[in-house]
Amino acid sequence: MSFTDLFSEKAKIYAAARPRYPEALFTFVAALAPARRRAWDCGTGNGQAAVSLVAHFAEVCASDPSTEQVAHAIAADRVSYSVQPAERTSFPDRHFDAICVAQALHWFEFAAFFAEVRRVAVPGAAFAAWGYDRLLVSPEFDARFQTVVLDALMPYWPEQNRLLWNGYADVPLPFERMVAPTFEIRVPWNFSQWFAYLQTWSAMRRCVQALGADFLVAAERALLPLWGAPESRREVVMPLHVLAARVA
Repeated sequence: MSFTDLFSEKAKIYAAARPRYPEALFTFVAALAPARRRAWDCGTGNGQAAVSLVAHFAEVCASDPSTEQVAHAIAADRVSYSVQPAERTSFPDRHFDAICVAQALHWFEFAAFFAEVRRVAVPGAAFAAWGYDRLLVSPEFDARFQTVVLDALMPYWPEQNRLLWNGYADVPLPFERMVAPTFEIRVPWNFSQWFAYLQTWSAMRRCVQALGADFLVAAERALLPLWGAPESRREVVMPLHVLAARVA
């Protein structure tokens, strides 16, 4: 089974730059679960979701197909990491009370993955997948960001990202969907933190490979005046798309 690896090369940057998810999201997931023994964080990357899930579950198993991502994962008590694909794991049958996928579902092979979810889930287990595709600073800044960066990146996005942009509405979920509350990430970033996050995007890496590092230099010059002092912190908002269900 193939694995589309767009993140191992910059795993260290990814670990430092990617934001954490809101605590209310994990409270929601825990409330859906029939028990709080074990949760699976699938496609964990560097473990941003895993280390928050463990506040609600006795044990969290976090997996990712990328050895480099797992090598830079956040260590936490009662969180165990493994390198294995989402679609075929070594976990026992009926093992997890909750299965979560943070910012990764659109990379999976759906038929095989959902069959694996059904195998490892206890009856009535919670399933939740979420992701974000926008980051908002201010109307003026966001408009310049659209023209300078986002429009230029469009040819470089993998096709799978369109599933996320559409709020996972086209994911063939074989379980009954549940209505989820509205969640968003809010982070107080300075310009360097915001700019480092951009460089974790797969499309940004492809764009820089094609156009050269001058693209990043030009983007920084165009956007920094609208940010203000580079060290000043702005609240960056990232609305989340959340797909939730119980595994029947």
